[in-house]
Amino acid sequence: MKHIKKILSWALFPLILVLTAIVFIVASGANPVQALSIFIEGIFGNTYSFCEVFVKATPLILTGLACAVAFRTGFFNIGAEGQFYIGAIAAAAIALRASVLPPLLRIICAFAAGFIAGGLWSLIAAVFKLKFRISEIIVTIMLTYIAINFVGMAVRTFLQDPAGNMPQSEKLQSALTLPRLVTGTRMHLGFPIALALSLTVWFLMEKTTWGYELRAVGFNPRAAQCCGISVAGGVVRAAMLSGGLAGLAGVIEVLAIQKKLLESFSADCGYTGVLIALLAANKPQYVPLVAIVYAAVTVGASTMQRRAGVPSAMVNVLIGVAVVMLLLRTMLAQRTRKEEKKHA
Repeated sequence: MKHIKKILSWALFPLILVLTAIVFIVASGANPVQALSIFIEGIFGNTYSFCEVFVKATPLILTGLACAVAFRTGFFNIGAEGQFYIGAIAAAAIALRASVLPPLLRIICAFAAGFIAGGLWSLIAAVFKLKFRISEIIVTIMLTYIAINFVGMAVRTFLQDPAGNMPQSEKLQSALTLPRLVTGTRMHLGFPIALALSLTVWFLMEKTTWGYELRAVGFNPRAAQCCGISVAGGVVRAAMLSGGLAGLAGVIEVLAIQKKLLESFSADCGYTGVLIALLAANKPQYVPLVAIVYAAVTVGASTMQRRAGVPSAMVNVLIGVAVVMLLLRTMLAQRTRKEEKKHA
């Protein structure tokens, strides 16, 4: 009976989301059957649309992983967006200015620089948390605004294209970009890299002593300290890994999609990563699946908006509803466990 109740509670998720979507479609004056048919066709209708799902999922996987790692350790990193931009700046600077290096080595250095830059940007919030007891939520949000404006400054000064007067860097040479995997689409090498990083993070968090210590710090800092685990060290490591992963999302976006640095190119990937992590229950193994589903819904909704007039903003509403339902379910489960302990 317990297992049946659990299955039914999870089955309610898609049912409520579909009913909510139908309400929005009807409110938009569209035919629900026709709109949903267009939605599905928008995802699977052709090779380009199908591959676009994985293109959009790539940065979400990495920012989702970044948030999931941080949240599991009790470090509430809400600034993946800022770390995304900082990683992009570092990658663009290496790719454009380190001309003495061969292309392949320059790409490797761009990835390393993006990871380190994103990690250090996140580490600032960790230091404020540990040394001054200032909430990392506030610090990471403020650092995001600084990072976004730093990009604006960079593309107008030291990284601006010398051949033009637009606020953007010069375009990367083809040898410095990530290769396309499917001809005629934007599908690139970044997607398998993101999947490989997901597997790596899962292994680190679930199968190593290092990951066990991070999870212990997040679960109960005081108990972890009593067991000889450094809480400060765990927060620092989580901040570096989390910020580094978000920084890699920026690196891939620059090297594979934009192929130059410009303002406001992230499409809020860092903010969406928070939602991806929450829906994946902060577990790295579930992040790619949630990110792909989110990307598929986004692609389908865009097609539905063009052809059926249903606002694509509906996606954000549905994600919000899903997060609220997940939080309610978690709260009810905790209350049930408390009541069971009382009666035991």
